[in-house]
Order: sequence, then C-alpha cells, then structure tokens
Amino acid sequence: MLKQNTLKESFSLSGKGLHTGLRLTVTFQPAPAGHGYKIQRTDMPGQPVIDAVAENVIDTQRGTVLGKGEMRCSTVEHALAALYALGIDNVHIQVDGPEFPILDGSAEPYVKEIQRIGIVEQDAPKDYYYITKKMEFRDDKTGACITVLPDDDFSITSMIAFDSKVLSSQFATLDSMDKFATEVAAARTFVFVREIEQLLMAGLIRGGDLDNAIVIYERQTTQENVDKLCKLTGAEHHDATDLGYIQHKPLVWDNEPARHKLLDIIGDMALIGKPIKGRIIATRPGHTINNMFARMMRKEIRKHEVQAPKYDPNKTPVMDVGMIKKLLPHRYPMLLVDKVMDIKETSIVAVKNVTNNEPFFQGHFPGEPVMPGVLLVEAMAQTGGLFVLHGKDNPENYSTYFLHIDGVKFRQKVVPGDTLIFRVEMLGPFRHNIGTMQGYAFIGENCVAEATFTAQVVNNK
Repeated sequence: MLKQNTLKESFSLSGKGLHTGLRLTVTFQPAPAGHGYKIQRTDMPGQPVIDAVAENVIDTQRGTVLGKGEMRCSTVEHALAALYALGIDNVHIQVDGPEFPILDGSAEPYVKEIQRIGIVEQDAPKDYYYITKKMEFRDDKTGACITVLPDDDFSITSMIAFDSKVLSSQFATLDSMDKFATEVAAARTFVFVREIEQLLMAGLIRGGDLDNAIVIYERQTTQENVDKLCKLTGAEHHDATDLGYIQHKPLVWDNEPARHKLLDIIGDMALIGKPIKGRIIATRPGHTINNMFARMMRKEIRKHEVQAPKYDPNKTPVMDVGMIKKLLPHRYPMLLVDKVMDIKETSIVAVKNVTNNEPFFQGHFPGEPVMPGVLLVEAMAQTGGLFVLHGKDNPENYSTYFLHIDGVKFRQKVVPGDTLIFRVEMLGPFRHNIGTMQGYAFIGENCVAEATFTAQVVNNK
C-alpha cells in the first residue's frame, strides 16, 4: 500500500514576485499525515494560514490566486505542481509576501530542492481518487475543455491553440508523474508581446523579465511601440521586424508552451486535495478552466466520500468459497462471504452475491425482500475475520467475536440481484488479539452500509 509523504527537512527559495516585483522568500516545511498543503503569510498580523484547496481560489487572471479574508497569495501553481508531481502529500508553506517568487518561471527550482533534501514516507495510506466514468468540464467563453477518463494510472495531454503565426497550435503529453522532473518541470511560463502593456496597466507582471518568462512576438508593430515596451520592461532593444520567441535562455523543447500548460494543470490539480488515477485531456487549458475542473472534482469526491473498490468479476479471486471455509467456522445459512478479491497490508476486499434464495428473505419481508442490516454488519465482520485469520497458522483453531460496534449507518436497501462489495480496513494493529476495523459495503459505486467494529480472535483449542 502506498503511503503519504512529506519533506525530509525544510528548504527555502528567494526571488522576485512576477506580479508585485517584490523580493520574496518561500519556505517549505515537513507536515504531519493528513495535513495537506497549507500556506501561511508570515508578513501579515497574526500570520494567517489558508488551505490550498480549489474553493479558496479567488482569481485566475495570469495565475492562481488563493484568498480568505484579508489574506491573498498568488503564483502558487508552479510550487504546488512540483509537490503534487513528486508525490508529496503534506507540506506547511510560509511566504513573506502576497505571492510566491517566480524564480525562472518554471517548477524546476522546486523540483531540484525537493530532490536535494529528500522525501519521507508517513504512517498513513495515500488516498487516491479513481476516475470511474467520463467527465467533462467546459468554459463556453473561451472554448476550453477538460475531459477526464478512467485509467489505471495517471496521464495528461494538453492541446493549445492561439491566433498566432509563431505559436498557433501545440500539444504535449505526460504519461506518468515519474517523468515530470525531466519532461515538464523546466517548462517556463509564456506571454505574448501584445498582452504586456495591458497587463502592466492592470498592475500585473511588474517582476516579469526575459529570465523568468518566454515572450512571444508574433504580430508586427511599429518600432516605436516595441521601444516603448522594452523601456517599460527593462528589456534590451529589439528589431520590430524580427518575429519569434524572445528570452535569454533558448527554448528547452520546441513545444515548451504546451508543456508549461501541463505544469499549470498539475499545479491546479493539487488543489483537489487528493491524487487522481485517470487520464486527463485538456483543450485550450488555462487557470480558469483548471479551477472549474478542480472544484467539480472536489464535489465529485464529496459525493463519493468513500470510494468503492474496483471489482473485476473476471479476475481470479484471492480466496474462493472453499478457502473461506477453511478460515471461517460459519456455514449455511450464516456464511455471508462468497470470495475475497484483494488483500493488502491493512485492508481486504470481498464479495457476496445476493440471490432470491437467501433464507432470510422468507420473513424479511414477505413480498418485499430486504437484506437485514444486522447481516450486512455480520458480513463485514466476517470479511475482517478473513483478513485477521489468513495470516495465522492453523486458522481453523480460531474464532472471531464482536466486542463493540459503533458508527453503523445504512444508506440503501440491499435486495435480490445485488452484488455486495465489502472493504474492511484495519484502524490499528491487533494487540492482545483485539483490533478495531472500519467496514464498508458497496453496491456499484454507492456505499450502502458502514460500521466500525472491535473484534477479538480467540483460540478455541
């Protein structure tokens, strides 16, 4: 089972802010399991802290801006992309101003620092969200679209298109987060010359220069206008007839702008709060559609707060009913688990096919067959018993008994024809043959019952 991660130690980076031009320092500190990403403004009274989640995004003009009350923090996406892509779940971030420093306009400085100090595994499972159906998010104003498809791993494709002779259309694909450091991290942010004056008048990009951005000059204007922009930005003289890319460092890749869009999407995905398993296809992406996507994903996750295990009926079970009978003393009509599909370090997944021939349907209820809730809890407990006993020698010598049941919830009727999928997780180690487990019962993607129970394993011999 993959575990959550944090930083091995703290690190800091300093530089000027893209929009404010201020000298800024951002510090990344290890954080406990379940902490997530939190950002603290150390320059403000009370040093307020904000959760880096999609609902706290208050602006997406030329970057992702988080805000709550008087607190604002912008240009967070490059740092969050590095953390998310390198598998870091929990970090406390402190910054001494209203934005993160732009550095070289990419995520590479963050990646290098993380690789330098290292990552620490934590004693808590990494909570992935698995995409189980096609979902689409559109921004009709811009024509932007993000499509999410089911996949066993994670991959992302960005396709960009502009009305430009220099940068018309490009695409880039990241097949695995393992390739982020070498194939995406160094991609820099970009801007069109025609946008610069308007952005400056809006009070933005005051810290932008040819060392932290790719500047694209694709529509010829007068030399007078070019000279004016060079003066405003502090850039060197440029020939107004020379169209193309303008920056001090050459392009890292021919499709560097499309790769930077991958970086931005990943940084905004970090605001979902969970790593995703699925395939993302982004057409004309930007921070606005990215945030729409992140917010909708958070709603989807809340809707399925407890996600059903993936069940493939064609897969050979880990235990069939014959093996189950060797571990459990239960027999007809009280054996309520048909097969075990998966056993991990701290969890187990099992299945029961509910048929009309179940004996309890005769009296519960005539004319309206409903599986008794107490038997759902019993089935979850049997699943937990299988987890405990599968590692013991001579398991036939042991029985598992309830000591305590708590937090029982029934959300949906279970009727003939349903396939129940049970997932039981250990909430801690067994001590003195006593342990507490969390059980869930699902039909399809819906959680129909759950309970927390404490059980004792007793040697009958």
